[in-house]
Amino acid sequence: MVTAQVQLQPDSSSFTGTSEPSRTWRTCENAAVHSSAPALQPVQHDLTSAVMFQSFGWDSWQHSSCFYQYLQTRIPELQAAGVSHVWLPPPSHSVSPQGYMPDQLYDLSSAYGSQQQLVDCVAALKAAGIAAVADIVINHRCADEQDERGRWNCYHDKVPHAGPSLAWSKWAIAKYGSGDMFGGLGRADSHGACWAGAPNLDHSNPEVREGLVAWLRHLQNDIGFEAWRFDFARGYSSKYVRSYVDSTTSQFALNVGEVWVDLDWSGPGGTLAADQNTARQKLSQWCEGAGHRATVFDFVTKGVLTEAVRQTQYWRLRDAHGRPAGFVGWCPGQSVTFVDNHDTGSSQQHWPFPADRLALGYAYILTHPGVPCLFAEHYWGTRQGGADADLRDTINALLKARRRCGILSSSSVMITAADDDLYVATVDGQHGQLTVKLGPRWVARGWGWQRLVVPFMTGYPRHVATAGRASTTSLGVILCLAGQCTLAWPSRSVLTVWAQSN
Repeated sequence: MVTAQVQLQPDSSSFTGTSEPSRTWRTCENAAVHSSAPALQPVQHDLTSAVMFQSFGWDSWQHSSCFYQYLQTRIPELQAAGVSHVWLPPPSHSVSPQGYMPDQLYDLSSAYGSQQQLVDCVAALKAAGIAAVADIVINHRCADEQDERGRWNCYHDKVPHAGPSLAWSKWAIAKYGSGDMFGGLGRADSHGACWAGAPNLDHSNPEVREGLVAWLRHLQNDIGFEAWRFDFARGYSSKYVRSYVDSTTSQFALNVGEVWVDLDWSGPGGTLAADQNTARQKLSQWCEGAGHRATVFDFVTKGVLTEAVRQTQYWRLRDAHGRPAGFVGWCPGQSVTFVDNHDTGSSQQHWPFPADRLALGYAYILTHPGVPCLFAEHYWGTRQGGADADLRDTINALLKARRRCGILSSSSVMITAADDDLYVATVDGQHGQLTVKLGPRWVARGWGWQRLVVPFMTGYPRHVATAGRASTTSLGVILCLAGQCTLAWPSRSVLTVWAQSN
C-alpha cells in the first residue's frame, strides 16, 4: 500500500523534531517573481501563490465539439479550485492538428476552434480572474513552398495584419551545416538543440525577432493572452526569451520555458543517479540567460519524483544538502512543478507518472514550493475515459490545504525523513506549517510520525488512523473512498489527507 498524508499545522512554534532536520533556502537570489500590472489591465496575480492548469492533452483537438467552447464551460470549476493561470494549446494554424508545427502564425483558427471562439474563451477566463497562458511555438515554423532544390524554406503571409511581413525565406532559417535539409542561411550559433521536424528559426536575425514580437503583441493586445509558455525553449538562446518578454508581457507575468533537460542515468544498472546537479545547473543557466523573465518547468523534480514513487525510493527526494532534489531545491521561485503533461503522459506516454499513484505526485507538488501545474487529463479525464472523481477530490483537498496554510512558490522546507519507504517534510506557509508524509511506512521509527503530530493535538482527542481507514473524532471526519480520499474540514485548523493505492 502506498500512502500520502498531509497534516496542516497552524501553530509553527509547537513543532518538535528529533535528529537534526535540515532547514532549506527560500528562493534563488534575484529569481523571485512578484505581481505587477502590465498593459491592457490584465488580471493581477501574486505569482508567489500561483497555480497553473494545463487545459489540454495530446488529443484534445479531437474534442467532440469545440475545445475552446468546452474549456469555457469548465471555467467555474477552475475558479472554485483556486487556479490562477490556464495554459492553452498553441493558437496558430498548424501542419499537425496538435498545433506544434505552425505555419501561418496570424491564422488563429485551428483544430481547437475559431479565432472568435478563442477570444471568447480567453475573455471568460479573464472575467473569472484567471490569466490565459499561450503556448508559443517559435523554435521552428513550417514553410509553405519548396525552393528549386525541393527544400521547404519559402514562407507566405496569408492573413492580413499590422506590422512586419512574415513572408520569410531561407535567410530566416538557422543553418546546420551543408547537410541541412532546409537550406537555411541563418546563424546556427543562435540556436541550441536542433529540432529536425521543421525549419528552425534564426532568432539572431532582427527581422525574425521583429516579426515574432509583433505577433506576440497581437496575441496579447487583441486576443487577451497575459503570459507565454515557450515551447522547446532549449532550441534557442534564452537571451531571446528575455527580449520577447520585455517587449510584451514583462517579467511580472507567469512566463515559463519548456527546457526538457537530460537527466543523469548513470546509477547502478542504468538507473537514475542520485546527483542531478548537472541538469539543475542547465535550468539555472537558462533562467539566468533569460534575466529571470521566465520560470522553467522542473523536469528534474518530474524525474526524481517519478522514480521515487515508481520504485518506492523516497530517498531520491532529498539531495546531499538536505534540500528537495529537483530544481525547486535550488530556485523554487523559478520552478514550475508538474506530474505529467501532454508529452510525458496523455496518449504519447513518453515518460508517464505511475497511473495508479498519481495522488502521490500531487501530494508532493501541491504541498511543496514552486508553482504547481495541474494536468487536465488528471482532473477531467480523457476522450477515452471519464474523470477519476476521487483523484479530482484529492487534488481539490490538497489545493485547499495549500491555500489555508499559505504555501508560496518560495516557501522553505524542512525534510525530516527521506528513506526508501518514507518521506516526511514540513513546509512553512504564511498562515502556518504543513507536513506531508509519503510512502508505505505509517510510522517513522524512533522519532516517528506519531511524535510529529502529537504536539499539535495536545488537549484534543487523538486522531487514530489505520491502513485504509480513518476515525471520526471531534477534529473532523476524513473518509477514504476507492483508494483516494474526500474530507470534511476539521475544527482547530487541523487537516489530514490520505491518498493511497494498492
